[in-house]
Amino acid sequence: MTASITRSVQESETGKRVDQLLTALDEIVSRAQAQRLIKSGNVLLNGKPELAPSRRVRAGQEISVTIPPPESTEVLPEKGVLDILYEDEHLIVINKASGVVVHPSAGHASGTLVNFLIHHCQDLSGIGGIMRPGIVHRIDKDTSGVLVVAKSDDAHLHLSNQFKQHSVKRQYQCLVWGVAEKEHGVVNAAMRRHPVRRKDMSIVENDNPEESGRDKGKSAVTHWRVLRRFEFSTLLACRLETGRTHQIRVHLTSIGHPVIGDPKYGKSPLKQLSGISTELSQTLTNFKRQALHAEILGFEHPVSGEWLEFKAPFPDDYQNFTESNSA
Repeated sequence: MTASITRSVQESETGKRVDQLLTALDEIVSRAQAQRLIKSGNVLLNGKPELAPSRRVRAGQEISVTIPPPESTEVLPEKGVLDILYEDEHLIVINKASGVVVHPSAGHASGTLVNFLIHHCQDLSGIGGIMRPGIVHRIDKDTSGVLVVAKSDDAHLHLSNQFKQHSVKRQYQCLVWGVAEKEHGVVNAAMRRHPVRRKDMSIVENDNPEESGRDKGKSAVTHWRVLRRFEFSTLLACRLETGRTHQIRVHLTSIGHPVIGDPKYGKSPLKQLSGISTELSQTLTNFKRQALHAEILGFEHPVSGEWLEFKAPFPDDYQNFTESNSA
């Protein structure tokens, strides 16, 4: 069913991007969806099509949005292994294995979690579009752990709004380089796309005068605490207030504790470490993914209102890797 929304831009919203303004609407689940609506001509600003997602709005302007019915899913079903933690008619909670891509994209047309899910349940929400049916949030290909997927459009909207409002509980465990001195801390640093390496994320340097007038990025907050210290590394628990792309990896690198095994942000100091055993050095070298695990996910059930919380056990490679660092 097609939905239409018309409203005036408020004084407090002056200067916001069109796609940012749309993302704040309950009916729109992500900035990606907002940008698709803009580019397809479904967004009018003062009665004229707005084709630039980065266009800044002013108070008093009228913005109209037409939201077409959800797209049907056209991703091919594939049989694959699913570690299901919970399932009902509204949603499914998965313990995703490392190495599995969440949804089809360039270079990953098959073998994704979405392909496996369509084979398993065949009734995912269409709000995320043809390539991302049911996907409310994502975790990186090489990160393992808990993921919730929506089966119905209503469940998708309800869950997405919980993520927007930061009411979802998300805790990760990760092994990082260096021995943390403090017991806990908070990284509060806005993030945006790297100005040169567009697939990477970076911290917005607030003390840089050249930042004025540029994209100031999105706020990002990560709480961390020490679980265990080793000779060259630390096991941390990280709780997210926000869920930006690569947030934990970028934030921990910014405070001098990059995630071990991270090929993008976690430069290995192995060559500078003296006294490290040959066995541990080999173990670190052979670990081919970032040591990051989405351990806990908690949220309100979109229909019953019951609080649900799930904990994913460590996969064998992560468990063995953590134990080798304690040796």
